[in-house]
Amino acid sequence: MSVKIKLLYNNDIFIEALAKSVTWSGEDGLPHRTLMVTLSNTFNADDQAVYFELGKELRFYAEENGAYVGLFRGTIFSYDIDSSGNGMITAYDENVYLTKNADTRKFTAMTAAAIIRDICKSYDIPIGTIADTGYVIPRVIFREADVWAMVSACLTETRKQNGRKFRLWTSNGALHLTEKKDTVVRWMLEDGVNILSANRSRSIEDTRTSVKIIGGDEEKNPITALARDSGLAAKYGTMQYVERADMSLNKSQIDQLAKQRLKELGKVAEEVSVEALGISEVIAGVSVYAFESMTEIVGGYYVTADSHTFEDGVHRMEVTLSRTDDLPKLGYEDAFDEVKAAKKKKKIKEESVVDQLVRQINAANGG
Repeated sequence: MSVKIKLLYNNDIFIEALAKSVTWSGEDGLPHRTLMVTLSNTFNADDQAVYFELGKELRFYAEENGAYVGLFRGTIFSYDIDSSGNGMITAYDENVYLTKNADTRKFTAMTAAAIIRDICKSYDIPIGTIADTGYVIPRVIFREADVWAMVSACLTETRKQNGRKFRLWTSNGALHLTEKKDTVVRWMLEDGVNILSANRSRSIEDTRTSVKIIGGDEEKNPITALARDSGLAAKYGTMQYVERADMSLNKSQIDQLAKQRLKELGKVAEEVSVEALGISEVIAGVSVYAFESMTEIVGGYYVTADSHTFEDGVHRMEVTLSRTDDLPKLGYEDAFDEVKAAKKKKKIKEESVVDQLVRQINAANGG
């Protein structure tokens, strides 16, 4: 089915007739989403059809179920054009201003949510729903840092202490913060249905089987916490991570930090990349279920990066997925494990038969 799009420039001119392709993307490491439009901005090969101005608004809509849905609203930050009239527009949504402001700030006894509200108020960034992040950060000082680095650091410190992961996003020009596990999973990526290709990589390069946290006053009253996964160490070897905690943290908080860091680091890293037919709701920060038999991708994943391309009436997406245990299992996950076990048992039996034949051949040849 052909996907129709609309591009509205400066709330005045629809420019989709000029567009050759549209790429709409985002990733966990950035607060904003990006829209890139390649276009032929001329009708006569001599003059520009539309004179695009930096700082003007650009909106993007795609047709879904017979109606146009607004996917992006943002500001044009760059515009390139060559002598043939081929151009490129790059726009970012309003959350980009978190990366365009820097300051020196001190926050005391505030949650990450409260800090985000304070920052948004300081830099005229509209806010929508801001979830309660729970953990009260005792004290934090940022010197000559951009405000997105401040927000990221506070959310990271919160995750270290209570294990909660949050997603920051924008809607209708306002910044929102929601907990990732609260996102309702409505999408399935499956081979033979919407997956076009997939790749899965697993690694223990960054795995740690032991975590040591050092806090307190190093000379007068040091506080140390050690968390260790003996089973993981027996399997992969001893690999220890060490971290210095804020001096204001007490013994209980340092113990909790060690346990949480081990929970994060004491596992095999798994990253999945999938190319699929486009689903506009599948963007960085949301959750999906995925199944692909060859790579043995199965279960719940967070989308950590996405790139949606609209070209020649076709909507495709490339997404990077990170394994998560936050989501409930689907029935087929256990069934898939049973199938894998049966295949492994069959393979061992087949290899045993082959070994017997090899021994017989060697014996007949005097080997």
